[in-house]
Amino acid sequence: MELQRFLRIRTSHILLLLVFGFLSLKAAECRRHRILEAFDYPATSCRAHTVSLTDFGGVGDGSTSNTKAFQEAITHLSQFSSNGGGQLFIPAGKWVTGSFNLTSAFTLYLHKDAVILGSQDMNEWPLIDPLPSYGRGRDAPGGRYSSLITGSNLTDVVITGDNGTIDGQGALWWQKFHSKKLKYTRGYLIELMYSNQILISNLQLINSPSWNVHPVYSSNIIVKGITIIAPVRSPNTDGINPDSCTNVRIEDCYIVSGDDCVAIKSGWDEYGISFGMPTKQVIIRRLTCISPTSAVIALGSEMSGGIQDVRAEDIHAIDSESGVRIKTAPGRGGFVKDIYVRGFTMHTMKWAFWMTGSYGSHADGKYDPNAIPVIESISYSNVIAENVTMAGRLEGIQNAPFTGICISNTTIGMAVKAKKLPWTCTDIQGVSSSVSPPPCPLLRDQGPQAGPCPYPTERLAIDEVEMTTCTYSISHL
Repeated sequence: MELQRFLRIRTSHILLLLVFGFLSLKAAECRRHRILEAFDYPATSCRAHTVSLTDFGGVGDGSTSNTKAFQEAITHLSQFSSNGGGQLFIPAGKWVTGSFNLTSAFTLYLHKDAVILGSQDMNEWPLIDPLPSYGRGRDAPGGRYSSLITGSNLTDVVITGDNGTIDGQGALWWQKFHSKKLKYTRGYLIELMYSNQILISNLQLINSPSWNVHPVYSSNIIVKGITIIAPVRSPNTDGINPDSCTNVRIEDCYIVSGDDCVAIKSGWDEYGISFGMPTKQVIIRRLTCISPTSAVIALGSEMSGGIQDVRAEDIHAIDSESGVRIKTAPGRGGFVKDIYVRGFTMHTMKWAFWMTGSYGSHADGKYDPNAIPVIESISYSNVIAENVTMAGRLEGIQNAPFTGICISNTTIGMAVKAKKLPWTCTDIQGVSSSVSPPPCPLLRDQGPQAGPCPYPTERLAIDEVEMTTCTYSISHL
């Protein structure tokens, strides 16, 4: 009996030790695999494989270069492009980097306290060839600097975060541009070329050296929930510039810019004509813009490949030079047609409407002066503006007037020091209805019974793209 009792006690002690040991091991394992971050966000695609920039030696101290860490992390994730895709997580911190290339089936995700800082070492922005539809750099003849975040021939790319920041630290570049010390064109903050299925969302983009977001020769693009801020006197800091792109959706963005907030483009003079890739099927909505020196929405001036079917609605402009501006000239060729704008509110503007056929600014002296652009079917409706210096400056091209212009349901409150003539019109043809102050005779008044100017009712394919919720956790051994 005593022996049996001893064995029972012994067995109980062993079992307790085993249980305690197991629990201790699990606790140690939990400590070793501590969850550092957990997050979810809306996107067009979720990924099966996630790494942090710190896994590849990233240092977020605001001074150490992380260009190599970005490149190595993305190279590692590229192996998963056909196996669930890869995601690079950027933790809280200040991560200095030069230009780096993305890969397909890829997400770049920024923590809310993450700041990607553009390197002040110009050698970390490699030189690349000019765009074929431009024939030269935008700032200077010849090549151009790479953009900070870039990529070519990609499919399914997401650049997003919890309102994290990408700071181009552009002051260095602006100073060199103004003092004419740059031999090449400045890089942009984000440029994706020859790519498909792009989402850029929920980020702050600040102080870009030049343009902020530049998709070019690409399709199926959504830019959503972006805040873009640059000093209003910084040179050419355009907000979002779709260039020779198809199926684009820009929505819910706030932009303070030193140039156009949104500029639709498609190549420059003879180079754009030869390349022949228009920008078409573009939706712009729920945009708030401040641009004292330029336009809220610009069409051109590089429009030589053509621009067609642009739809803008629910736009709010504050202290901007012009609401919608068309910029072109003989030598540009191409076309701007089927442009629809409705629901535009403006406060303190130089011009509510501005279109010009004498913009100039050619790529070089090789352009064909007989390449006359075609501007037709431009509709504006439901516009309210206040404190406006001039209602409209509409100037077409002699012997090639801009046609099919329609303005309806528009009330423009003129500033105390407004121009005596609220409208100037030359070489245009069109109609108007319920517009105050009354427009020029070239916009024939059809009376209030005419109804609003046309706006398409059918949805574009890019409108059918929906978001899904992606959920992740980042752990560390």
